Amino acid sequence: MTSVFLKDKLNQMPKKRKKTTKKPKKQKKKVKVEVKPEERSDIVKKTKIRVIGVGGGGGSIVSEIASRMKKATFVVANTDKQALRASSRKALHFQFGQDITHGLGTGMNDELGREAAQKDKDKIKKLLEGQDLCIIVSCLGGGAGSGAAPIFAKISRDLGNITFGIFTLPFKFEGEKKIEIAKESLKRIKNHLNALSVIPNERVFQIIDKSTPLKQALSTVNKSLSDSLEGLIETIYQPGLINIDFADFKTILEGRGRLAYLNTEEIQRKEGSAKELMEKVLNSPLYPYGIRGARGVLFNIVGEKKLSLSEVGEISRDISELTNPDAKIIFGISQSKKYSDTIKTTLLATGCATKIFPAKARKKRKKKKKIVKEKPSPRIKRKRRKKYTQKRKKIRKTTPKKKKGLLGIFSRRKKGAKKVKISVPAEEAPEINFPTNEDRLRKNGLQIKKEAEEEEKEMVEKEKFWETPAFLRRNQKNKE
Repeated sequence: MTSVFLKDKLNQMPKKRKKTTKKPKKQKKKVKVEVKPEERSDIVKKTKIRVIGVGGGGGSIVSEIASRMKKATFVVANTDKQALRASSRKALHFQFGQDITHGLGTGMNDELGREAAQKDKDKIKKLLEGQDLCIIVSCLGGGAGSGAAPIFAKISRDLGNITFGIFTLPFKFEGEKKIEIAKESLKRIKNHLNALSVIPNERVFQIIDKSTPLKQALSTVNKSLSDSLEGLIETIYQPGLINIDFADFKTILEGRGRLAYLNTEEIQRKEGSAKELMEKVLNSPLYPYGIRGARGVLFNIVGEKKLSLSEVGEISRDISELTNPDAKIIFGISQSKKYSDTIKTTLLATGCATKIFPAKARKKRKKKKKIVKEKPSPRIKRKRRKKYTQKRKKIRKTTPKKKKGLLGIFSRRKKGAKKVKISVPAEEAPEINFPTNEDRLRKNGLQIKKEAEEEEKEMVEKEKFWETPAFLRRNQKNKE
């Protein structure tokens, strides 16, 4: 019984399946498709900004800015290896013209600076490739900055970059030679830039005392420039309530060689702060010109959330009143906790209707005094008329009258008289034998000979008469 029962249980239990070895399926290889960041619609292209300080002065300004900002890339370019070592490590160091200067400076020789930049054109091109905005900063008047800055600007412009220049001019006490070098450099660089700002170092004396040390005075200029550049870069990168992007910036910088005004000011927020802010923004003591007549204006207002519409309107109105009626004006508003108790404005104006170097006044030519002749009195006029009539009478008496013609007609006729032609028949006309040329020559020759002989006789007689003494002459006359 047990055996039958076990058999039934075993039959009811599920049978074990035989293990079958299945061949593994071939996995399809996944092909990764790389999409470039430019082709992706969800990624916003980051604006590439490169700030380049050319020469010793430009390098010191960029070194100061590089320590405060991180969003843009900063480059210090120079021929002097020692000056590059002293510059900030937060900026890239770019040495050029090694074969020409051998790691030394240019010694205020702008031609040497130009040659050094021309020699390393390919290196400079690689440095500036792929940038959207290049800001060239230089202190003109030296060799490396004045000579090389135009080459950097030309290469940047040829690559299609928006190129903006910020330049300082030398102090008057540095000499006329440096000022002339700076002027010539500006003429060369102007056409390779979209816009340029020019700050004479001499203007710093309007902020500080003349007794201030030179290093501190230069640092004041550097700080003002770094604040302005920081405000500009912040405007491009930082999104706002009314946003300003690189396209807006590009619109304002359209053109070539336009004079630009760049300034950033920040003050404590209080009653009437908008008016005080605009006075500072529009009247920077470092600039020898303002925004009057500007054809492109971009400004950004940064403040807290309590920033009112009336404050924005007041700032905008003050700017628009000074610009050209056809000017392009773009403004933005940003709000940040960083500026809870302050209000900050960055202003960039291009196409300012001002000349950097006013034309020399021409020397006025001395006007020659006109000699005004006094009109003669009527009495003198009468005398002159008498003399004139007397002369005319004498001339008429001396000049012989024309003889009558063959047919009895005077050659001179009165005014208005008509010519009268008299025809005489050939039979009645008298026969006239005119002398030939030979007869005239013979007759004239004989006459001349006779006249000469007569004159000789007269001269001989006169000589004899005057040779005799005076008392004998009297006797002769008495006898006669």
